[in-house]
Amino acid sequence: MQLHRRDFFKVMGATGITLALGKELKAAPDAISKNEFHGILYDSSRCTGCRGCEYDCSEANNLPEPIPSKEIKGPRKTDETRRTVVNEYNTSKGKVYSKFQCMHCNQPACGSACLTQAMTKTEEGPVIWRADKCMGCRYCMVSCPFDIPKFEYHSANPKIEKCTMCFDTRVQKGELPACVENCPNEALTFGTRRELIHEARRRIYEKPDVYVDQIYGEHEAGGTCWLYISPVPFKEIGLNTSIQKASYPELTKGFLYSVPSVFVLVPALLLGIQQATSKDKPANTSNHE
Repeated sequence: MQLHRRDFFKVMGATGITLALGKELKAAPDAISKNEFHGILYDSSRCTGCRGCEYDCSEANNLPEPIPSKEIKGPRKTDETRRTVVNEYNTSKGKVYSKFQCMHCNQPACGSACLTQAMTKTEEGPVIWRADKCMGCRYCMVSCPFDIPKFEYHSANPKIEKCTMCFDTRVQKGELPACVENCPNEALTFGTRRELIHEARRRIYEKPDVYVDQIYGEHEAGGTCWLYISPVPFKEIGLNTSIQKASYPELTKGFLYSVPSVFVLVPALLLGIQQATSKDKPANTSNHE
């Protein structure tokens, strides 16, 4: 992961100007973009726990094959080898399954915390990570209220792993995310966020005996591009129901103006010095670094 000197000075310049003029730091786009956000609706009442989405995701992103179902013990979280997991829960209505991955927040805390915009919200909706801009600070991991970004601690060239909604590999080519395209029970639906909320409300209205009258992700953390509907309360399928409704970047606005500039500039300054000095060393010494 490397930030080039040219990119470093761009970041430093933008940061310095913002602080000098007292303008708002804005690391994430507003909920309404010139292009309407796209996302995915997950209907846990239709999910049979086949875990096909786990295998499709692994294949599409060159990740290790998921472990066999018989070896699974208890609920799992995403990690550096799997961007999504499906867990089984014993609920008030029997066995119900729930899929976990990045929620692709409308105003992501990870993007707001990222000093170099390596973690960024696209105009189309997905939140993606760009290796060429990452300086390895891992602030995105600390800031995420859903505990999603994972770091490859044991890799010589570590990356941040998380669901990208197949943005680079499929969505930009007009294809569906891998998990959506291959779901045999149509538990996953891809579309604009507005369409998905409308579809979720239609299902809830038409089958009030099947669904809880709520859409998880409609308001949580300021709204997300991954939405859930469920036959049982969301807490019963492992979703965090204590997430605040306002976006998390909103909490930091006042704080940023009260913090001395040095605390914002120093991390980027140190990164720039490190990259500049390592790049300017004589070629014959590079083998000894």
